Amino acid sequence: MDNYEINYETMAIVPINDNKAKVYELDDEIDVNYSARRIMEDSCEYFGSSLAGRQLGTTSVTGFTYKVPILIEESKRIIFFPTISPEDSNCVWLALKYVDIIHKVGKKVCIEFCNGKKILLDVSYRTINNQLLRAYQLDSIMRERIENIKNL
Repeated sequence: MDNYEINYETMAIVPINDNKAKVYELDDEIDVNYSARRIMEDSCEYFGSSLAGRQLGTTSVTGFTYKVPILIEESKRIIFFPTISPEDSNCVWLALKYVDIIHKVGKKVCIEFCNGKKILLDVSYRTINNQLLRAYQLDSIMRERIENIKNL
């Protein structure tokens, strides 16, 4: 597949090389001829912003300044978080809503999604746990703000 924008069923974007990524969806795995970063950039633009704009938005809402979670789309609360620096071509992006369990496996971490699929990542448990907590914090802030708007 050549073009891909994140959708409601996208669980993870895993780089294969500098120009290709594997996209894990609830019921499918798709090889895409774009880098994981390009998929993130295109997805942000598809929903009316840029990756840099979404990062800036997260920073202004949460105070986080590095490896920030990204709110791709507001109405469905599609939030992705990076496993390492988004500038690194090996950065994996994970969808908050589909991460079910994280397991420490030596110096790596196994991500288990709500549908039972698993991926093993070469990052520490502590790093993933911290990133997960930051994504939950962004989600909590955004939910509260949406509720405040509904109550006006």
